[in-house]
Amino acid sequence: MARRHRRTVLRVVLTTQLCLALLTAAAVTLAYQRLDDNIAAGSAIPHVVEKEDVADDAPLEPLNILVMGSDNRDGEGNDIDGLTGGGQRADTTILVHVSADRQEAYGVSLPRDAIVDRPACRVDGEEIPGAEAAMFNTAFAVGGPLCTVQTVEQLTGIYIDHFVVLDFNGFKDMVDAVDGVEVCIPKDVDDPEHDIYFDAGVQELEGQQALNYVRERTVLSSTGDIGRMKRQQAFIASMVNKVFSAGTLTRVDRVYQFLKAATDSIEVDDQIDSLRDLTQLARQFRDTGLTKIRFISVPFEAYEPDPNRLVWTAEADALWKRIKADESLGREFRGGAISAADPVDGGGGSEQDAEEAAAAGLCA
Repeated sequence: MARRHRRTVLRVVLTTQLCLALLTAAAVTLAYQRLDDNIAAGSAIPHVVEKEDVADDAPLEPLNILVMGSDNRDGEGNDIDGLTGGGQRADTTILVHVSADRQEAYGVSLPRDAIVDRPACRVDGEEIPGAEAAMFNTAFAVGGPLCTVQTVEQLTGIYIDHFVVLDFNGFKDMVDAVDGVEVCIPKDVDDPEHDIYFDAGVQELEGQQALNYVRERTVLSSTGDIGRMKRQQAFIASMVNKVFSAGTLTRVDRVYQFLKAATDSIEVDDQIDSLRDLTQLARQFRDTGLTKIRFISVPFEAYEPDPNRLVWTAEADALWKRIKADESLGREFRGGAISAADPVDGGGGSEQDAEEAAAAGLCA
């Protein structure tokens, strides 16, 4: 009798486990389909430079990904300043280089207010005229991500493999999906003009707070947009740290919500416009340690005709050569870099780094 009872219990347990497995598989399949449908069909990049040759025995090729944050106010959740319409510009642009061995990745911020000779670009078969001494982010305004990609390729000589565009609403949802991102604010912020308020110290920011933090430019940063750019690097590094943490990766609900937020709001090229393609791209970072994920800015200086604008310096050419040759940052560019392993420590160690962190509105 006891043996029959044990067999009945075992049968019930096995049947229950099988049902749960089938339900889980069905849920995963349904979730996959929903997320996949969120991603709009991508556009092919009309490249203006040739891809660098790699060794025949190289297991993989290095990757260059242009990440853009759009300040488009159209669409639900994007009218953060009470403004709508008026087109869009690239509020943030970061060129991410991933080494061929996938052991290192670094992002290079490209200032939106840098003055460049913007080349002509082709979008949807039409040529958009270039402009001399134009702000870098006007490329996005006149021709969207495709024009921005061509502009970066022309100015740097670097082949861009992929692009990703994220709007304000997607940014907020991604932050909320990982249950907030940690930052260190050096002083209280009381900015009634922009309705932005923060207490000093280390804290985790939720979606709208996070957006206010990365966009604030009057109180935290004595250098305005330059400091804001550095603060954005620190925030992205901290988000990478949070996404890679066990607290996120072991929570199926958080992973799903993060992917949903991303797929709801991104625009990508035609080579990564499916969840499968994006997942394969993300998996290539699994061997990259957090200490090897860094963020820097392109070398720049004040633009003489207008001190409120910037210009890339000659040192930028050396950085582009490193990227094209798939080389590490090197000592000359690594100083002051923000690491995903310790993003809240904006100081980086040296007295100069601490001063730069303070100017950027980061804790030194």
